[in-house]
Amino acid sequence: MSVTAIVPSGHLDTRAEVGEPVTVRRDGRVQWIGLVLLLVGTAGAYLWNLSANGWANTYYAAAVEAGATSWKAFFFGSLDASNAITVDKTPASLWPMELSVRLFGMNSWSMLVPQVLLGVASVALLWAIVRRHYGANAGLLAGLLLAVTPVAALMFRFDNPDALLVLLMLAAVWAMSRALSDGRWRWLVWCGLFVGLGFLAKQLQVVLVLPALALTYLLFGPPALGKRIAQLFAAGAAMVAGAGWWILIAQFWPADQRPYFGGSENNSIIELTLGYNGLDRLSGGEGPGGGSGGGNLPDISGDVPGGFGGGSPFSQNGIGRMFNDAVGGQIAWLIPAALILLVAGIVVCGRARRSDPRRAVLVLFGLWGVVTGVVFSLMSGIFHEYYTVALAPALAGTVAAGLGVLWPRRNRWWIRLTLAATVAATAITAWILLTRTTDFVPWLKWVVAAAAVLAVAGLLAGKRTNLAVVTVLAALFVGVAGPVAYTVDTIGTAHTGSIPTAGPQTERGTGGPGGFPGATGDGPSADGGMPGADRAPGSGTTMTIPGFGGGDVSDEVVALLDAGHDSYRWVAATVGSMSQGGYQLASDGEVMAIGGFSGGDPSPTLEQFQRYVADGDIHYFIAGGSGGGPGSSNTSAGSRITAWVTEHYNAIEIDGVTLYDLTQPKT
Repeated sequence: MSVTAIVPSGHLDTRAEVGEPVTVRRDGRVQWIGLVLLLVGTAGAYLWNLSANGWANTYYAAAVEAGATSWKAFFFGSLDASNAITVDKTPASLWPMELSVRLFGMNSWSMLVPQVLLGVASVALLWAIVRRHYGANAGLLAGLLLAVTPVAALMFRFDNPDALLVLLMLAAVWAMSRALSDGRWRWLVWCGLFVGLGFLAKQLQVVLVLPALALTYLLFGPPALGKRIAQLFAAGAAMVAGAGWWILIAQFWPADQRPYFGGSENNSIIELTLGYNGLDRLSGGEGPGGGSGGGNLPDISGDVPGGFGGGSPFSQNGIGRMFNDAVGGQIAWLIPAALILLVAGIVVCGRARRSDPRRAVLVLFGLWGVVTGVVFSLMSGIFHEYYTVALAPALAGTVAAGLGVLWPRRNRWWIRLTLAATVAATAITAWILLTRTTDFVPWLKWVVAAAAVLAVAGLLAGKRTNLAVVTVLAALFVGVAGPVAYTVDTIGTAHTGSIPTAGPQTERGTGGPGGFPGATGDGPSADGGMPGADRAPGSGTTMTIPGFGGGDVSDEVVALLDAGHDSYRWVAATVGSMSQGGYQLASDGEVMAIGGFSGGDPSPTLEQFQRYVADGDIHYFIAGGSGGGPGSSNTSAGSRITAWVTEHYNAIEIDGVTLYDLTQPKT
């Protein structure tokens, strides 16, 4: 008889063999105290030094400010409250931050605290999933492993869309884990709904969890096959509903009464989903928003390896990408352990009946991790190291679930050997990753190695030591020491810009606080700007980009923009969001990002821009954006607008910033 007795108030006695009857015992007070400590500790750690991140990614910070001012900007995810163009994603990830800013005003804490809360909720949800099937200790372990994953500590303190995406993916897994226990329709519907809402957070990245959800239930769901298939169709319908309500409204809203969908070629959310944020990510296409629009932004491509789309040269696609210099320290610490425990756990569960929930949930976590890891490794389109936060809960859940299955059967010699191999593989991985940062806690890899020797010896000794507490603690230290060190460094370091990475900088120049790939810098500039934004990496020369990343926005320029700002729909326009975000956050008015994120989107057209100018909607044009410029071979709208402005208006030079007063044409 297999495991069927599961109650919310207790946890399974995992000392029983899979396929045998089990008893249910309530969690003791110690386990609940452990949960409180885990959640409070996670919240405290993530909140620590939070303000050092400032506006984090000004691209999304500008959208948060806009959405906190205009409900239309809130609904569409506009970059400015006058609704010229949206961010290149669906808007749900912005909504928690925008609601917080509406309540508490626009500042770094009001924007980033909701992200921290999403992180704490993710830890709690993973604990609940694992605890229900593998016991309170396994649940605490799963939550701890997620909380200390370096890339998780980074993204749950940042304003990118990934925090809400992870929570909703976990919510879908939670609902599916309940369905795997009792086969009720409502859990399938909730699962599909959460996936649909995940689409509204970051579009097709949520699809990475879909194969695991569907295949696991198809194989291991309790009902008969026909009913399982029908339930999966119901889940699919709920998924479509969860995302479709917004898509239908947005797509059929009159185009001239809403902002342009940033990142799309044809002002279509469907095209954005399937193109720039869909197949282009896998195949290498970048669409209108994927590359630089050319023009006045200094050409630093020779000094910045890989450019925005490709990440660092050590982040090229291939089966080893998750372990390379750019990505390894973010996520790779537990990948070998997860793979070993997944295979061994499935072997142990081999005799269980088809619908055994412990095996099913283990497979669910494992498939989620395998699919996500393979896609991230092989995709040849835009890939950034922080994407791997979507892999973090799958790894933590697989490790905890695998141990939940194997640990109660440690009296078998081959299971002790497997556990010892898991510790050894984890120690080797930690050694390799820690060796890449020779100036960062250089002693830690030796301590990890010593702890691994102690843990392996204790595991192999078996009954003669009865797996003493010191062995367990040593094994736990091996698993978390490296990630904790990287996480502490991440929390203690300011992270701003478009491409943040967790942990210290490696020997070959990857990692660090953010900005361009490979950007250097020990922290934010004096005015809170982006570390590394003022210096082209490796060039040895200073390169000032006013407004880029939120730094170096001149007070005199801001005063000029703010003068009479109520009289204009946009106090200024500039090509691309790299400058736009900094100027908008610093001034009282709205700033138009011509061409969207990189300046390559076909919005506004030259004709539309000329109408705005003729109607007195725009006061200044700020040169030096991220696309378009006189003499450029680029034929983008940003280039044409820049050429037209320079031909018909006089330049004003203020603190190194070139502006054109669009109310004063040349005579």
